[in-house]
Amino acid sequence: MSRVIAIDYGLKRTGIAVSDELQLIASGLTTIETNGLLMFLKDYFLKEKVALILVGQPKRFDNSLSDIETTIQEFILKLQNQNPEIPIKRIDERFTSKIAFQSMIDSGMKKKDRRNKANIDEISATLILQSYLYYK
Repeated sequence: MSRVIAIDYGLKRTGIAVSDELQLIASGLTTIETNGLLMFLKDYFLKEKVALILVGQPKRFDNSLSDIETTIQEFILKLQNQNPEIPIKRIDERFTSKIAFQSMIDSGMKKKDRRNKANIDEISATLILQSYLYYK
């Protein structure tokens, strides 16, 4: 089988999570600088078989799209052109950052580690992926 990858896209950093090959368990993969994201994914897709790419869709409380949506759409277009064989699906990512931060507190993560925004991005991507795997 193949994996599902989830992306929590940000202007500076992007969190990435990946499923196991049976597509049952979501795990954080990494957080990388966004300007190197396409190259990272290209290399990853050469090593691992990926069936689906999930990209978080940030929305506001009133269900309107966030300001970053235009930038995400540009990224998705480049990603589709680079990997036309892998479908891309959008997943509502509202509250994932808040849930990620709370889960770090609940798990006993030290304050110093909670300040590292890269941890939040990776956990947010994992939450996006886990919600997809749960409801698919």
